[in-house]
Amino acid sequence: MTTSELIKQLFLSFSNKDNESFELAAREYIEREKRKKHNIVAKDLEKALYNSGDISISKKRFKNNIPIPRDTEKGFPLLEIQHFEGSFNDLIISKETKEQLEQIVREFKDSDILATYNLQYKKKILLCGKPGTGKTFSAKIMSSVLNIPLIYIRFDAIISSYLGETAGNLRKVFDFIEHATWIVLFDEFDIIGKNRDDNHEHGEIKRVVNNFLQMLDNLKGDSIILAATNHQNILDPAIWRRFDDVIYYNLPDAKIRQQIFEIYLKPMKRESNIDLEKISHLTENFSPADIKMVTEEAMKTTIINSKNLISMIDIETSVNKFIRREKVRNNEIGAK
Repeated sequence: MTTSELIKQLFLSFSNKDNESFELAAREYIEREKRKKHNIVAKDLEKALYNSGDISISKKRFKNNIPIPRDTEKGFPLLEIQHFEGSFNDLIISKETKEQLEQIVREFKDSDILATYNLQYKKKILLCGKPGTGKTFSAKIMSSVLNIPLIYIRFDAIISSYLGETAGNLRKVFDFIEHATWIVLFDEFDIIGKNRDDNHEHGEIKRVVNNFLQMLDNLKGDSIILAATNHQNILDPAIWRRFDDVIYYNLPDAKIRQQIFEIYLKPMKRESNIDLEKISHLTENFSPADIKMVTEEAMKTTIINSKNLISMIDIETSVNKFIRREKVRNNEIGAK
């Protein structure tokens, strides 16, 4: 419903003395103001609505009580609703990637203005890049900045052992999404978006991909859909055409790695000889998640050794331990 249609609905319901319809329309209008970050206006409107002398309105608030969909087979929830506090300043990624995300947010806030030119804001975004580079965190930041709850899709629950149930699970998820406005994150998207021409895939999985594409095309509502993948190379070609934008997350360069070390080491005091510039060069090809793991290991070592200051040796030891771990994982050592 457009803003003009909402205002018309407000007048009609007031004229007809239909308090329930009036509140529903007013609630949706207030939510629109919140999404535009017109927080003062939204707060004043809420105060006017819920402090009204009409008891039927002031004592009853509209809430979305639709239950979270669950897997028929095991009863697991198919999604999680999350809330997060943060800003784009918390997101340490490349300038180009951050600008793309900020553009999506600006378009969403100015959707009414774009509509006057018969243009739509970007609703379906594909997030690509190696693990730990900030894709999931970006979804949380967007949720916080727009003040819209994040829906995290649980693919481990969607993929049923009874393949026929998988499409049904997806249908439940999309039905739920359409009831309100959300930031929706389909994580590990490649599980469902695999190339339909892959001869190793079961025919039922291919049908699930087709169903998913149809649901994505027919999705109604104002939600922003984010799909994150570490393996964009295996996505079905038809998947790419469904997205309004593609954002790629590079591994951080030396400058950004140094900034990330600064952030993650903040909880603990440091010895004066710590050279984070040197550390950032030692951690080439590390993701932000890798750096977080390294700093946490170094801080734990400092704490259990009853030291008050974290040292250069503590950090370097943690870095070397992580490098060794990666070599073991990649079968570069320990195999004959």
